[in-house]
Amino acid sequence: MEQVLLQPDKSKTGKKHFIKETFPVMEMTCAACAVSVESMLKSAEGVKDAAVNFANQDAWVEYNPSVITPQQLQNVIRSIGYDLVIEKDYQQEVKEAAQQQQYKAIRQRTIWSSILAFPIVMIGMFFMNMPYANWIMMALATPVLFYFGRSFFIHAYKQAKHGKANMDTLVALSTGIAYLFSVFNTVYPEFWHSRGLHAHVYFEAAAVVIAFISLGKLLEEKAKSNTSSAIKKLMGLQPKTVTLVLENGNTKEIAVSEVKVNDVLLVKPGEKIPVDGSVVSGGSFVDESMITGEPIPVEKKTTDKVFAGTINQKGSFRFTAEKVGAETLLAQIIRMVQEAQGSKAPVQKLVDKIAGIFVPVVIGISILTFIVWMLLGGEHAFTHALLTSITVLVIACPCALGLATPTAIMVGVGKGAENNLLIKDAESLELAHKVNAIILDKTGTITEGKPQVTDLFFKTGINKEELQQVLLSMEQHSEHPLADAIVQYLQQQNIQPLLLDQVESVTGKGIRTVYNHQHYMLGHAGWMKEEQVLIDAELQQQMLQLQQQAKTVVMLAKDQEASVLIAIADKVKAGSRKAIATLQQQGIEVYMLSGDNEQTAAAIAAEVGVKQFKAEMLPSAKAAFVQALQQQGKTVAMVGDGINDSHALAQADVSIAMGRGSDIAMDVAKMTIISSDLNSIPKALKLSHKTVNAIRQNLFWAFIYNLIGIPIAAGVLYPVNGFLLDPMIAGGAMALSSVSVVSNSLRLKLAKL
Repeated sequence: MEQVLLQPDKSKTGKKHFIKETFPVMEMTCAACAVSVESMLKSAEGVKDAAVNFANQDAWVEYNPSVITPQQLQNVIRSIGYDLVIEKDYQQEVKEAAQQQQYKAIRQRTIWSSILAFPIVMIGMFFMNMPYANWIMMALATPVLFYFGRSFFIHAYKQAKHGKANMDTLVALSTGIAYLFSVFNTVYPEFWHSRGLHAHVYFEAAAVVIAFISLGKLLEEKAKSNTSSAIKKLMGLQPKTVTLVLENGNTKEIAVSEVKVNDVLLVKPGEKIPVDGSVVSGGSFVDESMITGEPIPVEKKTTDKVFAGTINQKGSFRFTAEKVGAETLLAQIIRMVQEAQGSKAPVQKLVDKIAGIFVPVVIGISILTFIVWMLLGGEHAFTHALLTSITVLVIACPCALGLATPTAIMVGVGKGAENNLLIKDAESLELAHKVNAIILDKTGTITEGKPQVTDLFFKTGINKEELQQVLLSMEQHSEHPLADAIVQYLQQQNIQPLLLDQVESVTGKGIRTVYNHQHYMLGHAGWMKEEQVLIDAELQQQMLQLQQQAKTVVMLAKDQEASVLIAIADKVKAGSRKAIATLQQQGIEVYMLSGDNEQTAAAIAAEVGVKQFKAEMLPSAKAAFVQALQQQGKTVAMVGDGINDSHALAQADVSIAMGRGSDIAMDVAKMTIISSDLNSIPKALKLSHKTVNAIRQNLFWAFIYNLIGIPIAAGVLYPVNGFLLDPMIAGGAMALSSVSVVSNSLRLKLAKL
């Protein structure tokens, strides 16, 4: 049934609702094809914006679903000879199957056209005088053009119907004219003989152009699949399974992708919460540092909200799923990668405009060449006019130009993935090499984002081993988030627990126990003072020093006397200091912003070597600080991991999220460091520099190739030395130009970061 384009309801005054989706595009053969598809999408009613990437065969479309549907978008694209994959559940599978099928078809076309073109070339070059030479060449060339090369003519016709032209137009015109001219000369050679001219045929040129272009396409397809291999490896990671609670109370393991809204899920200790929801039973402490910026886990009980990506600490609980499917972490990463490879660097937008007008200009040059030769060509004017105009059409190709930027971007994105960098869009990859100011969030970015024991101080002259055993045993009974850090630390020291007589938890303050007829208390200093515990001058001094270093202090008292101080802090990541030093050596200004107090921020800044920092920063203040640096003319990169950083990330020129941070931060940021190691930042800047260099090299060679090739093909050297470029050689040179651009991009794979 024919679909009718829906018209927007003029009576509605509310805002239009636009959604952004990515669709694979089938049947594109060159960069000009991408321009055609993009312009058709943009001109469709209800489409706000669209972009098509030839290198990865994807289109993203921002459209109003109440005005136009994906099926109607598909029909628009089909009308000019292409296709859009709109089945969401199987997009990747359909795309990969289509690409494999296309690769096989091109390979078959290349093999057979080469097999048939070879004898045509041999006859044309060495056996022109053999009986029926022209007729044999015509018989071999016909299937090459109109069976193995039929796609060029079909696509050219569909483009022409819409007043458009692309590389297929060039190939169809050049080979079609050469073939028809040769057929005429084979059937009616006396037309030329009567004029004292030899009836030249160009069957070998037409056949070899098809063979060469098919070979170039084959190599391009192979190269394009290579550029995205690293991303495919990344996407090959299987989602975690979750425990679904059935209606009868039994549990079942299912994949995250199978979770539906209102499903009840069971989360066990140590598991990552798979989707957003609300607790319905049980309770635990959950590490939400990626959202709040606070390293201490938050207690969760019935009706409390839990968020995807946060880590369950102790205890088990059940919660109702509220946000699932496309909003899960894995789906966001997949979408990020699709947009990364489908996005365009600013320079690519200019290149696409050039590719869009390139074909009509080349056809114009070809016609002008024909006219000039007819006027000034002398005795063999028509033959030379035809030969040169065909050669101009053959040698000119927008593919080298069109592939220059997207192939380099795709390889750069893949190289980033291999180095724990998930690059969300081309613009950030192009811009990162200009960064001269970097802002780092503190918690979860410079620091680990989780509390760890940093110091253990004992009162002089006491039995340390027994106190550590008591401390371990008490903390094993505690459900406080800091207890885990102490237990982990003591277990690493090979301390063994004791069997305690009784353990009493004092809510919000600490715990008490009795061991070997002695009373122990464990908690913060304020509780100790309330209970009139004696704290000697030595421990008082130590506690003051630890608090000045912005550490949380827990105290163990034995029989009303403080005996042990335990210092807990969010430790600096192992590579943070080195990464900051590397950035500073490169002449980049490094700033640290934190929501923590001044004392804590100063301590961390001093430890990692950051000279400029700000504390007690609200999310809006972080964004304002980014803006202030931009107004000074700086190119600013912001690195953060939480929802509280998202405003600043959106404001920055280049935004980088930590991979173990919140989904929102990763969604806003243009780059994500999967490993959460800050040493990936200098790598990202270096990768940007190398990618931009590759783009510049590609564009240089693509422009030079066309600037030199087209005039030579038009015959500018003929008056000087009598040289005319053979269309067969022109076809080979054209195919080689695209391959050389893709090969130069693939050199990025070998780059060291």
